Amino acid sequence: MERAAQTYKDVYKAGKEKLERAAVDEASLDARLLLEFVCGTDRNTLLAHGDREVSTEECDRYRKLIGQRAAHVPLQHLTGEQEFMGLTFLVNKDVLVPRQDTEVLVEEVMKSLHDGMRILDMCTGSGCILLSLLHYSNDCAGVGVDLSEKALAVARGNYERLRRERPEMNAVFLEGDLFEALAGNGKDGSGKGTCPEEKFDIMVSNPPYIETDEILNLMPEVREHEPVTALDGGADGLTFYRRIAQNAGAYLNGGGMLFFEIGCDQADSVREIMEQAGFREIQVVKDFAGLDRVVYGNWR
Repeated sequence: MERAAQTYKDVYKAGKEKLERAAVDEASLDARLLLEFVCGTDRNTLLAHGDREVSTEECDRYRKLIGQRAAHVPLQHLTGEQEFMGLTFLVNKDVLVPRQDTEVLVEEVMKSLHDGMRILDMCTGSGCILLSLLHYSNDCAGVGVDLSEKALAVARGNYERLRRERPEMNAVFLEGDLFEALAGNGKDGSGKGTCPEEKFDIMVSNPPYIETDEILNLMPEVREHEPVTALDGGADGLTFYRRIAQNAGAYLNGGGMLFFEIGCDQADSVREIMEQAGFREIQVVKDFAGLDRVVYGNWR
């Protein structure tokens, strides 16, 4: 017996209530976004066309996605996309989902980014930082480095998508353990070793910075579904800041700049690490919530 058609409003309400019972943050928003994803609608549909019929196929697909979201699978893993800096990026379980806080990092870099500069993005993940910088600049070139081959596959996919709009974008993504990728030990997309000869004007990184013992305390969407290697910053959360800062000078032009995203309680420690490595004029920038989020400085 064929099921009676349901209205858009009723389907949304049922989804929202299930997410609320599962204690999902922003249950109302996620329920709406998933329904829009399934039906190809927009945010006005719920208000203006709540009596729209939802097909049986759409209902079944929506219920399945709601069930996954209720199990705390990230919304972005279900839709496969995340908006960042006004651009749409592919995401999956192999990369961190781009966060709004990281837009603060990109915006700070853009203040110092001039046409023709070369950018190095360490721990590039989805490539959202590097590709946003290249998208909103002219004649710049960039290198993104990551230890994860799977993450780099996502970054390269994002690069190819964005090049449809900006075919002049110039980026390469290298596999390797930080600077090893630049020392001839890394691999480009063909699997061959590569050794860029030029130095960089800007180095940027949103490295793993969660203390190892704190990972178990993260929300389940992060703890259970995002790559641990992109989260774990060592016992004190500062391992990658030390490694990057100590070696950055060899890859920066004189007057080049290093930009880090940080945890909200790490500003003093990262500032000290950068000072000891030889960086000067170090600044701390707060995010939209008034928390320390970016530390940057100039190479001596």
